[in-house]
Amino acid sequence: MSETQREKNLLVVAAVEEYARRHGISAHETLGLFLKFGVTEAIRQCYETLHTQSMDESASFAEDVLKSRSA
Repeated sequence: MSETQREKNLLVVAAVEEYARRHGISAHETLGLFLKFGVTEAIRQCYETLHTQSMDESASFAEDVLKSRSA
């Protein structure tokens, strides 16, 4: 696995943890939602922008993706 892939995975993990904390659900439940609605892939695709932002921004991005895809 490349260094960039590892960094993308770490960003996904951080977004999962922050989203779970915000919404009072487990990281396991959050990961399930993220996988179901393609949030993990969206985070990976937007890595170049998201890795320069705060974890708060990554969680907000995930919320926006979930809202748009689950509506």
